[in-house]
Amino acid sequence: MKPFKLINSLVLGFVFISAGVSANTASKANEGLDIVESFSILPAIQTIQVSPDGKKLVIQRARSKDGDYIIEVHELAKLGQEPVRLGADKMRVSSVSWLNNKKLGVNFRQLVENKGKKYWTSKFAIINANGKGNWLVPFKKQGNVNFNLIDILPEQENEVLVEIDINDNWIPDVVQLNIESGREKLVLRGNDKINNGFIADNDGEIRVASGWNHAEQGVDVFARLKGSSDWQKIHTVTGKERETFEIAGVSSEEPNKLYVIANNGEDKTGAYLFDLEKRTLSDRLFSLETLDTDGIIFDRGGMLRGFRYSAKYPEYYITEPQYQGIYEGVKQAFPDSYLAFVSTSDDYNNIVFLTQSGRDPGTYYLLKDKKNIVKLGERMPFIDKDKLADSKYISYQARDGRKIHAYLTQPQGKGPFPSIVLPHGGPWGRDTITFDEWTQLLVAHGYAVIQPNFRGSTGYGLEHWKAGDANWGLKMQDDLDDAALFMIDKGITSKDKVAMFGWSYGGYAAFVASMRDNNLYQCTVAGAGVSGLSRINATLNESAILSKLQRPTIKGISPVEQVEKVNVPILVVHGDIDVRVPIEHSQAFVDELKKHKKEHKYVVLEGADHFLNTLFYDHKQKFYSELIDWLDNTCGLK
Repeated sequence: MKPFKLINSLVLGFVFISAGVSANTASKANEGLDIVESFSILPAIQTIQVSPDGKKLVIQRARSKDGDYIIEVHELAKLGQEPVRLGADKMRVSSVSWLNNKKLGVNFRQLVENKGKKYWTSKFAIINANGKGNWLVPFKKQGNVNFNLIDILPEQENEVLVEIDINDNWIPDVVQLNIESGREKLVLRGNDKINNGFIADNDGEIRVASGWNHAEQGVDVFARLKGSSDWQKIHTVTGKERETFEIAGVSSEEPNKLYVIANNGEDKTGAYLFDLEKRTLSDRLFSLETLDTDGIIFDRGGMLRGFRYSAKYPEYYITEPQYQGIYEGVKQAFPDSYLAFVSTSDDYNNIVFLTQSGRDPGTYYLLKDKKNIVKLGERMPFIDKDKLADSKYISYQARDGRKIHAYLTQPQGKGPFPSIVLPHGGPWGRDTITFDEWTQLLVAHGYAVIQPNFRGSTGYGLEHWKAGDANWGLKMQDDLDDAALFMIDKGITSKDKVAMFGWSYGGYAAFVASMRDNNLYQCTVAGAGVSGLSRINATLNESAILSKLQRPTIKGISPVEQVEKVNVPILVVHGDIDVRVPIEHSQAFVDELKKHKKEHKYVVLEGADHFLNTLFYDHKQKFYSELIDWLDNTCGLK
C-alpha cells in the first residue's frame, strides 16, 4: 500500500538570524588541528531542547576535548545574555531533558572499580532550571540507577512515571516519582509474566506491557481496557516467525485502541490501530512498498502527528496540517539535509531542529515564532568541512541476485580511490546515513567508503531481515564481498586497494574477511568484534529478548576456530571494559594469531566500553591514529 497523498504544505518565508549562544565559531575552531585530532574531540554540543512553554532552552555543552559536559539554561527572550550554568565535578553528564517548565532531569555516568573490575555506573538527578536549590537524587537505595522515563504526567505537574527495578529483584516495576520531593509511589509491581515495555495512556494509566514467554520462546505483548486491572495477551513475537508487533502508543481519542507497528502477514511493516474490545487490527494507516515503517509521531498530549520511516535519511510523514506546514517549510530551507525536530514547545511556536548531512556533522537551529530561524550551534565545529563529502544512496546486486542497498561516499578528486567496506553492527540494524563519523574520517584521508545494508539488516522487510539467519560469515559475508566487487567493477577502486573495517558485528565480519579464500582485501580491521559464536551465544543469556529471538539465528562461521586460514594482515581493536562484546573475543583471536604466526596488531583501549558514545578523546585519538596508519602503511593502500 502506498502512502496517502500529502496535505498541501504551508510554504513559510523564514528569516535567518544569529542567536549569540555559540561557544565559538567553526572558522576558528579547526585552526591548527589535523584530521585525526579534529575527529577525536567530543561534540561541542550534545543536545538542545526547548521547554514545554517555549520560554527556555537547555544546552548540553562541552568544556573540553573530552566532553566534560555542563548544562546551560537560556531565556529565549534573552539569548545573548549569560545563561544559568549547572554541572558536577565527579560525574559525567550523559543526557538532560525537561521534566516540566521548571525542572530538568539529568543522567550522569561514572567509571568505578569494584573487586578489580571497571564498569560504568549511572545516576539520575533533578535540578531547578534556575540553578537555585539542591540537586534531588531519587532512588538512592539503588547502586546503579537504570530506569526508563515512561511518561511526564502533564496533568500532575511534579509527577512522572518511571520503569525501575525498585526492589532489586531483577524485575522492573512502575513507580510514580514526585520530582519536587523525591517521594516514590509504587504503581505496578512487575512479575514473571509482565515485566517491561510499560506504556501509559494520556491519563497516566499503565495500559501496555510485555514479558518473556519461555514456553513459546518469545515475547508476549499485553494490554488492558481503560479502567481495567485485567491484562490481555494480544500477541507473541517469536524468534522463528519474528513478525514485528510493536505498540507505539494509546489513542487519545479512542482510549481502547492502540497504535501498532506490525507486519500483519505482510513483508513490510505498517501502522495500524488495534481495537482492544474487538481484538482486531484496522486497515493500514500508513505503509511503503519497499521500506518498513519505523514508528509513529505523537505530540506531548498523545495526539497522532505522523509516521516515521528511513530511506536515504530518516523521514517524517506528517499528517497534522499545522505541524506539516512547519516541517515542509523548514525542509525547503534545508533541501539537501537530514532534518530532525529535536523538541517543540506545546504550541509549536518554538521548535529546536537539527540538520545533518555528509558535509554537516550537525547544526542546531531554533524556529522561533514560526518565522525566524536562529542558528544555535554546531555539534563539531572543529572539523574542516572542506574535507567532507556527501553520501550517495545506491544499490547493487549480490551474486545470488538479491538487491542490496548501500551508502557510497567518495573523497574529492578523481578515482580510483583506496576503499573500505564498512559493515554496520547488530547485525539487526541498518545504516541510515546522516553524518557518519567513521566514514567521514576515512573520506577526509582520501578513502572511498561503502556501507552495505546486507541481508540480515532491518528496515527492508521481513524477508531481507530473515535472509541473514544462520548465515553469519556465509551469504551475509558474500554480500559484503559483492560490495567490494561492485566498487571495483565501477572503477571506484582497484582490486589491490580494498580493505574491510567494522565494529561489533562489523568486527566479526572483519575477522571472517581476513580468512576468505581468494581474498579481495589487502587487510582488515576488527573493532570490538565477535570471534566465537558459542561465546556470544552464551553472553546473550544476559538479555532475555536476544537469547529468545536472536540466538537461534546466530549460526555460521566461528572465526576463532579457523585462524589458521588468515591470509591478510589484521588490526584488532577492543575496549577493555566492553560489556556487550567482552574483550575475551579479541584476546582469544589474537592468541590464535600469535600461535599461527599471522601478521597482526592488537590495540586495547583502556576504560572503553562497546559503543561510540562511550569512547572519549584519548580512546578516539589512539584508535583513529592506529586505524589510518594501518590502512596507509601496513596495508599499503596509499
